[in-house]
Amino acid sequence: MTTDDRSGRLAEAVRLREAGRREEARVLLVALGEEFPDDPDVAYQAAWVHDTLGLEAEAVPYYRRAVGVPGLSDEDRAGALLGLGSTYRVLGQYPQAVETLTAAVAEFPDDGALRTFLAMSLYNSGRTHDAMELLLKLLAATSSDPGIAGYRAAIEHYAADLDATQ
Repeated sequence: MTTDDRSGRLAEAVRLREAGRREEARVLLVALGEEFPDDPDVAYQAAWVHDTLGLEAEAVPYYRRAVGVPGLSDEDRAGALLGLGSTYRVLGQYPQAVETLTAAVAEFPDDGALRTFLAMSLYNSGRTHDAMELLLKLLAATSSDPGIAGYRAAIEHYAADLDATQ
């Protein structure tokens, strides 16, 4: 198969997924994944379609393959790491979710979605203080709400120690 043929079939699978024809996209992407097992773009798209179908356990190997080799754009790599971490969380594999998302946040520190999903995973792991701290810092840094912006310094201060009284 030529690179053009691979690209065309991958683009068709994405079009099918975006058109809501996810099962057809999944069949095409599984076949492409077998033909191109080291292709991170194919693996990422296969993971994504499995996730959208509620097949989270089947998505994990594709996500792992996608992030395990170089080649994804930064945007897609961040999306694949978020997908993998979120999928681990949905599957109740909280330590793997925290580990994956912690590494992803270190790699993409300005990605608010990654930090949000990390906070959820921390919460599920029983690390409620860490989850609240992360969310409060994210809220203070990103909110355009005038009430929150007016209390940004206080929110950031208390984020580190919610039990503080001063």
